[in-house]
Parts: sequence; C-alpha cells; structure tokens
Amino acid sequence: MCGICGIYTPGNPAALAPLAAMNATLIHRGPDDAGLWTDADAGVGLGHRRLSILDLSPLGRQPMCSASGRYMLCFNGEVYNFARLREELAPLGHGFRGGSDTEVMLAAIEQWGLPDAVRRFNGMFAFALWDCRERSLSLVRDRLGVKPLYLGRIPGGIVFGSELKALREHPGFDASLHRDALALYFRHNYIPAPHSIYAQAQKILPGEIVTIGPGGEARTRYWDAEQIWRQGFLDPFAGTEDEAADELERLLTDAVSLRMLADVPLGAFLSGGLDSSLVTALMQRQSARPVRSFSIGFEEAAFNEAPHAREVARHLGCEHTELTVTARDLLYHVPEIPRIWDEPFADSSQIPTALLCRLTRGHVTVALSGDGGDELFSGYERYPWTLRAHGLLSAIPGPLRRAALGAARMLPSGFWNLLGPRGHKFRWRLDALGVSGFEALYRHFVSHLKDPAQLVLGAQEPDYPGRSPLALGDTPEARRAWMSLTDLLGYLPDDILTKVDRASMAVALEARTPLLDYRVAELAARLPMRFKATGRMDRGQGKHLLRRVLYRHVPQTLVDRPKMGFGVPLAAWLRGPLRAWAGDLLSPALLRRQGWLDPVLAERIWREFLAGEDNRSHSLWDMLMFQAWLAANGPGGGGSCAS
Repeated sequence: MCGICGIYTPGNPAALAPLAAMNATLIHRGPDDAGLWTDADAGVGLGHRRLSILDLSPLGRQPMCSASGRYMLCFNGEVYNFARLREELAPLGHGFRGGSDTEVMLAAIEQWGLPDAVRRFNGMFAFALWDCRERSLSLVRDRLGVKPLYLGRIPGGIVFGSELKALREHPGFDASLHRDALALYFRHNYIPAPHSIYAQAQKILPGEIVTIGPGGEARTRYWDAEQIWRQGFLDPFAGTEDEAADELERLLTDAVSLRMLADVPLGAFLSGGLDSSLVTALMQRQSARPVRSFSIGFEEAAFNEAPHAREVARHLGCEHTELTVTARDLLYHVPEIPRIWDEPFADSSQIPTALLCRLTRGHVTVALSGDGGDELFSGYERYPWTLRAHGLLSAIPGPLRRAALGAARMLPSGFWNLLGPRGHKFRWRLDALGVSGFEALYRHFVSHLKDPAQLVLGAQEPDYPGRSPLALGDTPEARRAWMSLTDLLGYLPDDILTKVDRASMAVALEARTPLLDYRVAELAARLPMRFKATGRMDRGQGKHLLRRVLYRHVPQTLVDRPKMGFGVPLAAWLRGPLRAWAGDLLSPALLRRQGWLDPVLAERIWREFLAGEDNRSHSLWDMLMFQAWLAANGPGGGGSCAS
C-alpha cells in the first residue's frame, strides 16, 4: 500500500522538476520509503511513497524496472494472488530476486502484455506503467475502484497521483474549480467519477486503462461492472441455494486467505454487523492465533454497535480492542476533514471511520473490512422502500399527483412543524409525487439536494457512468438488481471506498476488502434475486445468502438485528457546539464574496433547519464540508476549517 504520482510532458523535461515535491505530499500514504525515477529525454517521471507490507527489504522498492528493462512501474495497492502467478511464471523462464508482488506484476506484463496480465491480477491497485520501447504511459485502476487514481492536465502533458494534493503541487496544474461537478457533489455528498472538484483533473474509472503516448490517448475497460451485472442477470446461477451458499463460502474463504498474507501485523474492523462479522469469522477460522479485532463505541445508544461487536469477538475468540468516543472526540476531528479528504466529501461517517482507523493503526498495519456486502447482495433498506414507494405512486393518476404536490408546496413551513419531528420528513417525501419513472424515483430518494444546480450558481449537472445504467427490466427483481448496480457503479467507489481509503491512508493503515474480490462480485452478479432477498422484493430482507454463510460460523442471535450504521448526531451538533462555526461559514456576505453558492437558498436551508427540519442536516453538512474544504484547499485558501 502506497502513494504514487508522476508527470508526462514529452519534449519538456523542465516540467519534471516538481516531481519530488509532488511525492512529498503523499508521505502519509507511505511513510517507510520514497522513490523517484525520471527519463528527461522522454519527459516522464514517476514517484512512489512506500508503506512496506510485503517484502520489507530494499528489493521491494519502487519505481521498479522489469527484468528486461522495458517497463518501469510505480504501484499502489496489493495483488493478492502474486504467489500463484509467480508459480505460473517461473516455468516460463522468469526469475525473481525478491518477494514482492510488484516484481511479479512486471513479469506478468512482460509475459502476457498489459491487458491480459491485469485481468489475471486479483487485488486492489492503481498503478502507472511506463513502456520504454513504445514510449507510452499507462494508468490502471482496479476493477471495483478500491484504490484511487487521478489524472490532471498541464500544458503539454499530464500529471497523475493517488490524491489531488499531489497534482496541486505542480505549478502547471490549473486548480480552477469544476462548477458543474460541484453540483453533483451537492446531490450525492461526493463527486462521482470521472469528475473531480477541479476542471482539469479527473478520476480514472474502476476497471479502466488509460494509455498516453505518441499515438495520442486511448481508454479501454478490462473489466466492466455494468456488463458483468447485466450478463449475470440474464444468465443466472443455475444451482440450488445450498450450492450457491457453498460456492460463496468457498470463494470468500479464499478471498480472506489471500488478504491475510502480510509481513506486518494484521487485524480486522469489527462492527458486529453481518459483513464484518463474516470476514472476521473466516479470518479466525484460518488463523492459528486470535485475530486482532477493532471497533468504535459511542455514548449515544442510537449509534452504538460496540456491545454487539464485543459479543461476536468473544464468540470467535478474537483479541478485541474497543474505543468508546464522545461527541467531543468526534467534534475534535472535524478540522481534519479537508486535509484527509482533499476533495469536498460529506459522508458524516467519515469521522468515526477516521477514529477507527487511528485506533487500529496503533496495533496493526493491515486491517480487513466488510465493505461491499450491501451493494453486491442487495442489502440496503432503501431498496425495498423504493419499490414500495413506486408501487404506491404508480397507483395515483398523474394529474392527481401533480395537484397534491402543488398543494403541499403551498403550505407554510410552520404547518409541518405542527406535525412534530416526522412532519418535515413527510413533506420531503411528498416531493416524489413529481417524479416519473422508477429510475428517476430512486435517484430522487438517494439525492441530498433534489435540484443542486439551484444552489451552485451557474452550474449544470454533467453526466457520469453511474448516473443512468440501462434498466434490467420491469419486474421487482430486475429493479432491485438495477438499484444494486447503480450503487456498485457510483456510491461504492466514490463514497464508501473513498471514505475508507482516505481515512486509513491518513494514518498509514492498509484496509483490505475481501467481499470485493472480483470473483465474489462475479458470483453475486449471477445470483438470482431470491438468493439475495427473502420474500417479496418490496419487503424482503437483503443479503440472504451472506447470512446463510455467516450462520455457519456465528449464532444468528448475535448478528440478526436492524442495521444501525456508523453515523454521527449531525442535527444536535449543528444546533449546539457547531452552530457558531456553521453560521460563520454560511454567512451570506461570505457566500456572495466567494461566488459559488446561492446565499439566499443557503440561508433558507439554514433557517429551516434551525426551525426544526432535521432532514436538512445532511444538506447543511454538505455545504459546510465544501466551505471548510474551500477555506483549506480552494483558491486563496489556507488554514483550518473550524476553530
């Protein structure tokens, strides 16, 4: 696990000068070592910060040259099946000096070529490969987007890096903000790929290879989640549910085994929920000693899953470490957010995630997590809820829906206050009366702001791959599968995995995700929906097959309960200890000076929240995280986001 960066400016070797400074911005991702390589004649330079996990010796240093001298590689991540690939490559004449996966990757690329080699890699990775013979640079990202990779434009070439702060360090990079991408941020609380907060930078897509050379720029997909999902839906798993559970357990056991390989201490995030409990159980099953498990507890009972994690750890025989945090502890870390997430990002669970990673890093260097289960196995409660809402709305004639919506919008805000805490939730759900089509309805429900272009001055939302995947059909099963696909393309890589990557790498902790082994994802794509959700699609509980596998290792009574999430008490914060800070950042005078957000609309949202509309807290958090980020990283920025 590392940080990478680089520059490619053919014909302009002077542009390589900032490479060392770019690399230095990523020291938190790789505090153990640093490496630089340049070819001034070609105008290319590669930078690497190393967090030593496999082959701790100098033989694992990067950038690394292939045995033939043709390729130079800088790599962030892990290829977990490198030992199996090494066994396959050795009889073909390849020799190996060290024990790193990087050396095996280079041999595989020499043997099979880049596209075929990367299809054989099982892991999480983002890497840059310079081909000295073809004089071309290839940027590659793993199938599901576990590891980040940004590409930026500079005069006469490109820069790239694991994080945007590396790109910003190059004086040729134009750090002008992308107004349209900002509108996407206020819809989702993150910026979907390929867009970024900067107009001149973009994210490499999951499963994508971008090659830049004398012939121009070419983009190919070596693995396409939408295609895999569609094929699986049309050609489902033909066996029984028992056979599917056996196959899933076999693949997950191997996925966990591969991710337990490390030359440094290893542990697991354990919330006590289904996904993390299953990963930890499969780890303990294959470990000769108690697995180190870690969880965060909260004083507020509504957010506290720590007792459940403790019980699961006790049952499995783990060596468990738990930290109980207070609201003050969480608040203390708010100023760190713009530094850790150097693009506007407002999933409020980022704060406890950062605390969990810091706790874990105090004991181990690698931790396995349970991320990915909800997307792959239809686990989100919003899936059946959306299906039910669509059924109800479809039964109301269009003219009647529009009339009801118009009447609801004419009611004063005070009316909804009379209905108590649920009044405003009901009010905002009534907005769905104006939405037509199932796909638009789901997008409506997962959007923070329903029309963010009203808030971002002069913005128009751009398209992106996860916005409108083609529908899989009109049945409830097809629609539930489509919702999972939509989240797999956008929410998973751009929210969940971004959150974990930045929080873990901020403290030099490597987080591994066995549920996102591509073989597990391909099996999940083929599973009939009845294996994922029980009963009616608009009522059934998700992750059915995962539960069946888990119950083979952990008693059902320890893990079968409603999902609590990993949230923070935003509304209480914003009315209490953060109120003055929020008011300052949302000052109409400040917003008018900056010119990004409509000060009238922002003030109205703030005022409605203070009047009792708790559902406004997430939109407010989005605004505050942007304002805090802008203060620390934007044009003329600097300083912390809170006092």
